Amino acid sequence: MTANEWPRGRWAWVAGLGVAALEVLTVLDLSQHYRVPLGAVLGLGLARALGLALAWLRPRAALVVSLLTTAITAAVTVPIAPSEPWPWATTAAFGTSFVLAIVGARGLGRYELLTWWIVIQVLGAVATVSAPERGDWGGLFVMAVLSGVAAVVGDLLRSRAEARRRLVEQESISKEERAERGRLQERARIARELHDVVAHHLSVVVVRADSAPHRLPKLRADVRDEFSEIAESARTSLTEMRRVLRLLREPLEQPPMGELGPQPGLTQLEDLVASTTQAGADVHLDDGVPTGLDPAVELAAYRVVQEALSNAVRHSPKSAVQVTVRRQGDDLTLKVRNGPARSDELPMPGSGHGLVGMRERVALLDGTVSAGPTPEGGYLVEASIPVGEEVASGDQGAGG
Repeated sequence: MTANEWPRGRWAWVAGLGVAALEVLTVLDLSQHYRVPLGAVLGLGLARALGLALAWLRPRAALVVSLLTTAITAAVTVPIAPSEPWPWATTAAFGTSFVLAIVGARGLGRYELLTWWIVIQVLGAVATVSAPERGDWGGLFVMAVLSGVAAVVGDLLRSRAEARRRLVEQESISKEERAERGRLQERARIARELHDVVAHHLSVVVVRADSAPHRLPKLRADVRDEFSEIAESARTSLTEMRRVLRLLREPLEQPPMGELGPQPGLTQLEDLVASTTQAGADVHLDDGVPTGLDPAVELAAYRVVQEALSNAVRHSPKSAVQVTVRRQGDDLTLKVRNGPARSDELPMPGSGHGLVGMRERVALLDGTVSAGPTPEGGYLVEASIPVGEEVASGDQGAGG
């Protein structure tokens, strides 16, 4: 649930003005359209404004205060004309609906919002049955529609906020994975250099020590034994070094950041696109996404699409994004294309850590990634990842 706090910045002024405006309008509404004592008008105006103010601080308490205020208002007011709305005065209807929308956006669940909507309708029905001469059922229908729209708007705002939060978390995880991948790549580079330099020279020592008795037939027996011991020591050093290299390379076969749970694959692309769409982006995933591929291939493809969508949402949030994933022969091809950014949006990235991370991840599978602006002013990320048996076995053997 969203933290209960007063809005900040310019929204604090908007909220304060809204509370003050509701109080003034409530006083004017009740004093002009209903027969009610002046003291009660002022008290009900303050109570109505308090209900709206509590919507940011104590959401459930705000609903309780708003409904109690409505019940008391209905009990002490009498419409000056049959056309006046009752029990839901105009300010009561809009004030309660605003409270319902705000508390929904602040984190109340869908079923709890539905429960409060039902309570609102029951309150209106009870009041109408208790005093049918003051109002009619038509006003209840208007309030049902108004509060229903408020509940739906609140739920949509909450879902949008959650989707944005999840997208930020995914971007954070992606950054951590890139950092971890960079560390593991450095270990692999060190392992390759050790193998290329040290192993080469030790192998030369073994060969020369073993061949010395044949190249130099006049060597004494003790010298031959010495060469034999040198060759054996060099072989032992080679064996130990290969074990060290295996330890340096093995982390590349493990899940990043020590994660032991299932890694995402192509079957989770729909969920990724859905969460990005809820965050306000216009994303479309073409049908025909292949499944059942090597898990390493699917994970790499998922991360490429995830990073490309994150860049598109961050740098061109209002443009349409098209995601295409196809298997063509022994290759899995990915395309993430978004339209041009508006003039008031940030410029598209040319190259950065995200693109480097994509290329490093796909390069581990002998694939390629290209990215750049399109002629229309948008941006296109393309990747091709081999999915044949040779790639799968080669990837598994990378850590040995």
